[in-house]
Amino acid sequence: MANQLTNADVSRLLSDPSGEARAETATKIARQFGQQALSPREREIAQEIIRIMAKDAEVRVREALSVQLKDCDDLPRDVATTLAKDVGTVALPLLQFSRALSDTDLIEIVRSHDPEKQVAIAKRKSLSAHVSHSLVEDGAETAVATLMENPEAEIGESALRTALERFPESTAVADGMVHRAALPATIAERLVSLVSDAYKEYLVSHHELAPEVATDLMLQSRERATIGLLAPGAGDAEAERLVNQLITHDRLTPSLMLRALCMGDIVLFEVALAALAGVAVTNARALVHDKGALGLRAIYERAKLPESLYAAYRTAIDVIHETEIDGGPDDGDRYRRRIMERILTQFEHLGPVCHDDVDYLVAKLTKLETK
Repeated sequence: MANQLTNADVSRLLSDPSGEARAETATKIARQFGQQALSPREREIAQEIIRIMAKDAEVRVREALSVQLKDCDDLPRDVATTLAKDVGTVALPLLQFSRALSDTDLIEIVRSHDPEKQVAIAKRKSLSAHVSHSLVEDGAETAVATLMENPEAEIGESALRTALERFPESTAVADGMVHRAALPATIAERLVSLVSDAYKEYLVSHHELAPEVATDLMLQSRERATIGLLAPGAGDAEAERLVNQLITHDRLTPSLMLRALCMGDIVLFEVALAALAGVAVTNARALVHDKGALGLRAIYERAKLPESLYAAYRTAIDVIHETEIDGGPDDGDRYRRRIMERILTQFEHLGPVCHDDVDYLVAKLTKLETK
């Protein structure tokens, strides 16, 4: 068949009743329509034929149209929506690729609760946050997991949170989310918690580990992962969201705050202390960095942190004031070493601790709370 629409094609379409003939003609017409190879008059004719074929009783005719028209930029919207609402084999190419479908069209199809169609939509390039949120709210687990794996999908923080709430035990959803290029600190912290809890259950059930030992291990792992979630230069607002989430889920512990200080995460510590003490962050910051003996002591007691750890906190704050941070590659290591050395002079009874072993030092210090 010639590579253009001819009268013979139209005649065959009208005279040959077989589905095979109609599918073959549909393929040709749709291909030429998509390639912009038709004259204005031929395009008008092709559009009318395509509209008729989009309602053809033969599935293979509609499938042929869908495959050929999925990348067509000027596909009439009525044709696109007709095919997108068709059976799966017809709809999927349009749902995944067609730019003729609006966000409203896609959301309507998402809400039809067809998992196969939802997955196709979740694979689309440049998926808007509006459609992503609809998928998270109404999509099947497979669709939500596919969405999380789509690097070009725009997914807002509320949608990410909803996904975790709807599928808290889904490794597929969590894995896709973990590997996204960027995550808000609050979402990353939730993921850390979910993973830690899963590991705890595994350790207890598969390795005959005592629950309390597994809990200690997971708490250390969770806290270690939580520190550093805030991006460098993160402001108070982002830190406050993370701290509020930690408080809501009872995960803002004295050991986590001490770990933040030991690792140089000063903003997280300041915001956390402000929240526990019930004062503004600016006020907390002034009290924490008071060079005298009153400020830190007052807010520390107001926050009801354990008295046994006050000396460690005080020492860490003093090191912050004494350590010059110039942005060099060794700033973090130098800061941590100085804190270890100074804290050890305050708590010599703890015994030998490797200067770089923050986990071990924090675990030792926090055990003082129960003594």
